[in-house]
Amino acid sequence: MNPILVAILLGLLQGVLEWIPVSSEGGVALASTVVTGVSPAASTRLALFLHAGTAVAATAYYRTEVRTILHSIRQLSRRPFADETADLSFIVIATAATAVTGLPAYMVLDAAVSELEGGLFLALVGGLLVITGLLQRFAAALSLGEREIPDGFDAVLVGVLQGLAILPGVSRSGTTVSALLLRGHEGESSLRLSFLLSIPAALAANVLVLVDDGIPAIEPLPAVVALIVSAVVGYLTVDALVRLVRQVPFWAVCTVFGGLGVVGGLLVAL
Repeated sequence: MNPILVAILLGLLQGVLEWIPVSSEGGVALASTVVTGVSPAASTRLALFLHAGTAVAATAYYRTEVRTILHSIRQLSRRPFADETADLSFIVIATAATAVTGLPAYMVLDAAVSELEGGLFLALVGGLLVITGLLQRFAAALSLGEREIPDGFDAVLVGVLQGLAILPGVSRSGTTVSALLLRGHEGESSLRLSFLLSIPAALAANVLVLVDDGIPAIEPLPAVVALIVSAVVGYLTVDALVRLVRQVPFWAVCTVFGGLGVVGGLLVAL
């Protein structure tokens, strides 16, 4: 197949799959292996490389929040996890936790998780989202509390889970959003924190791949095309997802996406 068409396909997959509880890394790596015939290891590193495109999309979509976070840097040392520094504190600590778990996971990427294990983990995350959605549906009756700002425990928990999401078959967004929801954060806020946190993590993974192997499994021009497509499609799809969350009860969104995660994970496992 024409390399540019392959690049467009992979960028499209990355842009769509990044925000839903289906492993974008696993989907892009599988498509790359099938279409180009490169090794699964090279395809997985290519999938990690393409996360830079959706990091750009998240930065553009949440540009106001990113600007506010950058302006709060000076206050971080004096008032961590205060209202005005909560997001920055969360991102800094969670990113550090991601590095602690993600770097070792990357080093053993080829052998760490089999296709079966990744599929079952994805199904588990999907089931967790379904349960979370049902809990949210009956949250008022169960008197479940709601958290308005993240704390240090949230940051460490989500950061560790995001680091493990570098492994094949593990959904980064599904895992981190599920954790935030179960900690009592509101739906749109959970998406926002998860997607903001993806920016430094994706850029760091991109640098790691480039330093380790260079641009993997693809020529420079198609690589640029794939990054641009993933950024544009990622921006459009994250906007569509956030709009959906604002119009549809989030428990229903969780339940539907969780069901997709269960089906997708079982298909991978089988």
